[in-house]
Amino acid sequence: MENVNIKINGKEISCPADYTILEAARLANIDIPTLCYLKDVSQTGSCRMCVVEVKGARALAAACVYPVNEGMEVFTNTAKVRAARKSTLELLLSNHDRKCLTCVRNKNCELQSLSEELGVTEIPFDGERIPYEIQDSSPSIVRDNNKCVLCRRCVSACKDIQTVSVIDAQERGFATTIGCAFEESLDNVACVNCGQCIVSCPVGALTEKDNTKEVWDAINDPETVVVVQTAPAVRAALGEEFGMAIGTPVTGKMAAALRRVGFDRVFDTDTGADLTILEEGTEFINRLKNGGKLPLITSCSPGWVKFCEHNFPDFLDNLSSCKSPHQMFGAVVKSFYAEKNGLDPKKIFNVSVMPCVAKKFESARPEMENEGLRDIDAVISTRELAKMIKESGIDFVNLPDEKFDAPFEEASGAGVIFGCTGGVMEAALRTVSEVLEGKSFDNVEYHAVRGTEGIKEATLNIAGTDVKIAVVSGLGNARKLLDAIRAGEADYHFIEIMACPGGCVNGGGQPIVPSKVRAKIDIKTERAKALYSEDERATIRKSHENPDITLLYKEFFGEPGSHKAHELLHTHYTKRDKF
Repeated sequence: MENVNIKINGKEISCPADYTILEAARLANIDIPTLCYLKDVSQTGSCRMCVVEVKGARALAAACVYPVNEGMEVFTNTAKVRAARKSTLELLLSNHDRKCLTCVRNKNCELQSLSEELGVTEIPFDGERIPYEIQDSSPSIVRDNNKCVLCRRCVSACKDIQTVSVIDAQERGFATTIGCAFEESLDNVACVNCGQCIVSCPVGALTEKDNTKEVWDAINDPETVVVVQTAPAVRAALGEEFGMAIGTPVTGKMAAALRRVGFDRVFDTDTGADLTILEEGTEFINRLKNGGKLPLITSCSPGWVKFCEHNFPDFLDNLSSCKSPHQMFGAVVKSFYAEKNGLDPKKIFNVSVMPCVAKKFESARPEMENEGLRDIDAVISTRELAKMIKESGIDFVNLPDEKFDAPFEEASGAGVIFGCTGGVMEAALRTVSEVLEGKSFDNVEYHAVRGTEGIKEATLNIAGTDVKIAVVSGLGNARKLLDAIRAGEADYHFIEIMACPGGCVNGGGQPIVPSKVRAKIDIKTERAKALYSEDERATIRKSHENPDITLLYKEFFGEPGSHKAHELLHTHYTKRDKF
């Protein structure tokens, strides 16, 4: 790509010819405020916060969509520009529910930050506002249009990135809102609960369904044994809620914090991930050897599973019948663990800390129980856990590192990398290759499936068979791949699909990172590094070598794929309406 030469505020800049003014300015470390813009997600120019003066132009230009050209001169800080931005912001605030102190996004709100940066001290246009009912019928997502600024970042995430397309702008002018067609609620459309709309929202208009009260109630009940498990991706992001750098692994501090919050048993979902590999790997080997339905597609991501149920029901037989790791582990806690420790499973309250708000929906699925007992009783997000830690007055940053509780205190490195796109596939390959080859390998890293690209493909020769694999993250990419398979343009043996771009590290329940930071830092990559570094340090790096899993099969399940394993660890799926 050729470069062009422009000037911004008198500074000469050389930048690629396909850049916008905003990109060129950021290349030169010149700040231009934005609200509707979100790198890789939304670029609409609709909010007008990024307006600049372009020499020779009649009107102010939106920097996020205005292309550069040779010899252009731009001014980002004139009186006219500052006045326009401030007036726009004041108009936005005039129809905004300004209950900042009680808002979930207080101190992490882009509208709040802009108000400070642009010196807004009063609302001169304050007038009549349209009140909206809070929409909270979804098991995962709450929408409050009283706080919506109509930036449409959530719409772009849902429509353009995930291709779910269940929300859009309704009505026109001052009456415009964001919602579902025909005023339907999210739980009554094909929403997959991925939560990418939440992490894209710059304000408090979207948040997860808060389940912390029921968790606190269980903790405060002396008759209840409250067991908590944490997903791999949580440890890679939780520290951000306490001012730590993006991608800082906080596994030991997290375990310590959970005990101080009041949980009776603190476990690691990585153990459930190792268990998943034994079950799913066995399922893949059986299908490969015995002419079963291929490609086998992973089922760890509940957002992907629901997307498949709505949009690709012809692929439901391709889905692994395995429950996701946290559901598997929940079933183990209320069966094997309860039995070994003399606990009444009816008095166990299982809590999952997840980077994914779709897990809230998944835990409530009717299939996720055994003999009337739910596998998981409550799911909280990484953000909700941070909230509980803060409410407890815990100095998270200075906590000592502690281990998880026995007998599941050390999972494998393979279980840890489940939080990255490609991690489930790599963990499966570490086990499947050794089972099929009948020998152990020292090199356990499969770099062909690593990285944050939306679609990755590889062919690996395992025991004389060329195994074609694909790794996909982001539902828009999943749609592309499955459409190609439907059309006969692609063929695979094994596919990993995660709903969120980059995998669980970028899940809808993870800490929300402001757009300015996301423009500079690839949060998916940085958080993934934390998990790969933990895998590298792990004593055990293969799921089938986890002694706790070996003991579990020896004393309880018998072998992978056994009748008891199918009763507790496997599930089935349901064809759903497309709309």
